[in-house]
Amino acid sequence: MLFNSYEFVFLFLPIVLAVFFQLGRRRSSTLPTLWLVAASLAFYAYWRSAYVGLLLASITGNYLAGLAIARYRKRRGRGLLAGSITANLVLLAYFKYAGFLIGTFNDLLGEQLAIPEIVLPLAISFFTFNQIAFLVDVYKGYVHDYGFFDYALFILFFPHLIAGPIVHHRDIIPQFRRFNFSFSSPLVSIGLMVFSIGLFKKVVLADHIAPYANALFDSAARAEALTCVEAWFGALAYALQLYFDFSGYSDMAVGGALLFGVRFPWNFDAPYQATSIIDFWRRWHISLSQFLREYLYIPLGGNRAGRLRRSANILLTMLLGGLWHGANWTFVLWGGLHGGYVVVNHLWRDWRARQRWLPRQPTRGERTAGWCLTFVAVLIAWVLFRAQDLSTTLAIYRSMLGFGPDSGWTLDARLLLPHLPATLQDSMAFAWIAALCAICWLPSLPRQTQALLADDAGTPPRWRLRLGRPWAVGTGILAWLAVMFLARPTEFLYYQF
Repeated sequence: MLFNSYEFVFLFLPIVLAVFFQLGRRRSSTLPTLWLVAASLAFYAYWRSAYVGLLLASITGNYLAGLAIARYRKRRGRGLLAGSITANLVLLAYFKYAGFLIGTFNDLLGEQLAIPEIVLPLAISFFTFNQIAFLVDVYKGYVHDYGFFDYALFILFFPHLIAGPIVHHRDIIPQFRRFNFSFSSPLVSIGLMVFSIGLFKKVVLADHIAPYANALFDSAARAEALTCVEAWFGALAYALQLYFDFSGYSDMAVGGALLFGVRFPWNFDAPYQATSIIDFWRRWHISLSQFLREYLYIPLGGNRAGRLRRSANILLTMLLGGLWHGANWTFVLWGGLHGGYVVVNHLWRDWRARQRWLPRQPTRGERTAGWCLTFVAVLIAWVLFRAQDLSTTLAIYRSMLGFGPDSGWTLDARLLLPHLPATLQDSMAFAWIAALCAICWLPSLPRQTQALLADDAGTPPRWRLRLGRPWAVGTGILAWLAVMFLARPTEFLYYQF
């Protein structure tokens, strides 16, 4: 079931909320918890009921493993933890990477092993990471005595189940004991507003820029000639599509959880305003960045063993982060490219810190140059992330450098929307790009949805949230515009991960 569908917006969510508030009249969290577990299972089963058993088996197995690790932590805890993590990774590898590994083996050794056709269980990467983090924290002694249904809801809670954000048990499970059972609570108003903003981002902004990105990447996949401008235009269109699609989903997840009184971590913080690649990864998919840092980079040694070891740890972390996104060499190389970016960024910072003649803080000119360089670097990497194979990637890169079959500097509007006159196509394409870039970059706009909820000196007064008529009208307009485009819902891009 998609957040951006009539079934979810007008049927599933209202019913779940109504029953939840009714059960909450007794001021006990037990029945509401059981109801949300059942509703979340139904939400997952709507996609493919055959994998509900797999999901429940994974949850039950990891909960029991956590109990065993907690009980025998001082004696056999390390072995139990290693076995539990291995079991999770084997399950993930079978469903997500079996075809990729066999295909790579065939290519390297010239074998002809059959590649199995395995349907990827929805959200397996996200619920696997959540459960591995839980087991590690049990071993470290950070986990309190949680009941099975609290743990099950932590994994299953439908706002974050499919595509995150990757939530932490210590932040989420305690909130299940203090649900919001009042429909008049300010959290409900805020939740509806944030959900509406996310829905608008997805169905109005992301889905309307998608045809431009798809047309140009599909043309490259068919080995059709692209000009330099077309290649850069396609990369920029995809960068905007991905941002508004994924940040829209994250806003809807945060807003949906707020309706029940549960606060999720924010997943985006105006990433395209980053002034360095390190800054970018503090703003983009924040929950994944924090997971990789806490459960992979730091255990590898982090930055405690010198520059060489730090660089190796960064590269390995980013390579595995790329592989987590998908079973394709394009994702591995995307992670490796970003790892290289981060290593170079750290080396630059180290060098700059040693230059006493330079000001301690970057100048405005440095920040501007850093922003331009960072955005171009991210844009180049997104080509790897979006292209279906390496040959398509190389074709686009050649065109971006002006070495493609058609090295001209024009934009063939017929690639974009063939049914419209060329002049109108050009106008629409550039208008959408300009509008979305403005939303991402203009400093007068809030840095991201969370700025609307802030009430501090750093937030312009006109953007501070006031639960009054202006915000209600604005939310209503956004929701109305979004609902107008729900007739043909499209999947969120991160559903494939």
